[in-house]
Amino acid sequence: MKLIGSPTSPYVRKVCIVMAEKKLDYRMVAEDVWSPNTTINASNPLGKVPCLVLEGGEAVFDSRVIVEYLDTLSPVGKLIPSNGRERAEVKTWEALADGLLDASILARLEAGWAHRTPEQRSQAWIDRQLGKISESLKAMSNGLGDKPYCSGASMSLSDIAVGCAVGYLDFRFPSIPWRSTYPNLDKLYEKLMQRQSFIDSLPK
Repeated sequence: MKLIGSPTSPYVRKVCIVMAEKKLDYRMVAEDVWSPNTTINASNPLGKVPCLVLEGGEAVFDSRVIVEYLDTLSPVGKLIPSNGRERAEVKTWEALADGLLDASILARLEAGWAHRTPEQRSQAWIDRQLGKISESLKAMSNGLGDKPYCSGASMSLSDIAVGCAVGYLDFRFPSIPWRSTYPNLDKLYEKLMQRQSFIDSLPK
């Protein structure tokens, strides 16, 4: 399999972590979708990463679809429950974490996209996205409580998604004091960062 992505993308990081935890072999192909020379549309018409290209040439996207597919490929380290309420809980955690990332990226693009002048930028839009980040962090902290992991006693996709979300805040929004505000999230992330899959995928 071939994974097309950017090493700084939190969505790509999520897929890389799942690949590592599932002990799956793949080849990473770096792609800058903002470059005028990008070829991402040949694999994903949406022009986004990550994109997983299977051995037969078929493409799978986006990250939520990719990780669900990957979890079916090996019984090692099952990350998503097969059905029922437990499955819905894990997928909801993933949606919450991805929503935080969506808001983060929208805020960053609005504040710094080179093709927009300062006069064209909307602080109200940025503030709206930052509000979503704040509410998402609060919901994550409340949902985690004093549990060892988001969805119970062992690591699941819930924790991988949340870890990628707060890790991205460290990377791109260091001014957001999520660690001091939500010490239980900080404790979870520090525990996840002991895993080789998180260490190897840390954006630089």
